Amino acid sequence: MSSLVLEDGSVFMGQAFGASKSIAGEVVFNTGMVGYPETLTDPSYAGEVLVLTYPLVGNYGVPSMKNGVALDGLFESSKIQIQGLIVSDYAEFFSHWNAVRSLDDWLKEFEVPALFGVDTRMLTKHLRTKGTMLGKIVGSESGYESIPFYDPNAENLVAKVSVGSPIVYSGGPSKVVIIDCGCKETIVRSVIQRGPTVMRVPWNYDLANEDFDGLIISNGPGDPKQCGETVEIVKQVMKRGKPVFGICLGNQILALAAGADTYKLKYGHRSQNQPCREVGTERCYITSQNHGYAVRPETLGDDWKAWFINANDGTNEGIRHHSRPWMSVQFHPEAAPGPYDTGYLFDAFLDLL
Repeated sequence: MSSLVLEDGSVFMGQAFGASKSIAGEVVFNTGMVGYPETLTDPSYAGEVLVLTYPLVGNYGVPSMKNGVALDGLFESSKIQIQGLIVSDYAEFFSHWNAVRSLDDWLKEFEVPALFGVDTRMLTKHLRTKGTMLGKIVGSESGYESIPFYDPNAENLVAKVSVGSPIVYSGGPSKVVIIDCGCKETIVRSVIQRGPTVMRVPWNYDLANEDFDGLIISNGPGDPKQCGETVEIVKQVMKRGKPVFGICLGNQILALAAGADTYKLKYGHRSQNQPCREVGTERCYITSQNHGYAVRPETLGDDWKAWFINANDGTNEGIRHHSRPWMSVQFHPEAAPGPYDTGYLFDAFLDLL
């Protein structure tokens, strides 16, 4: 037997699969029913031990990949990003028309350990009650003190998952820059398919001498306050009056650039069914989310307003400037996995160019 050990001393026993190693990270849960290929490759999960609450995982296997890209667009990066995986029931035998290998084999390829047979309902209730906490997966041959706890939010995770140099995707005459803070591939695809040329740049890339029409700040992992260089770059772009659209971590970075504050949520929002109400309307959208931090809307200046609010807990889900072309959302309009209810926001942003 192997174990998940939490920093409060709680121990959850399970059977090991995936890589045979011990790891440490921040333990979080996702309540989605499908989409583990997209979820496990989302760079926003860097540093995290992921608990999947849906009881059966692995039943549709893993799709094929060529040169680090899923042939049908089901991966959000070229590798598994999580530290470790915790599930209730692992399906060793998979069945799906485009599956080429098992979840177990995929985890082994990227040296990611996992546990099954864990009471994920009890574990999730524990994390909801006491809050997200640090933890470690420890093999049966190791003692609980064999590796130290690791807080991924104490370092700049964005620097680890961002691209190393600019990448240009040719398109139409308008040009959109995406600051890659751990950008999901579907965000890039969502913009490219709408026609503009896209330039994807590292998290700390100086845009002072770049000519472009609009800026997207991508999703990414960790504490937004670790991304001070990105915040300063966004401030400079705002001084130039360029349209700006932030997504997930990008929402928090835009808020910091506007002078507002962010804070850590008790256990975050990670699922594909988060209801978000558009302020000032009767509209409520079902959204895909993955974040552990949020914006304090009361710290926004008078020129800013809350754009979306989470219908479950009332937390901020987006901000918008009253008169300038600056806006951002905490959820994922590109989905992947999840509903595409808010995909129209990419069109709304491109209309500002």
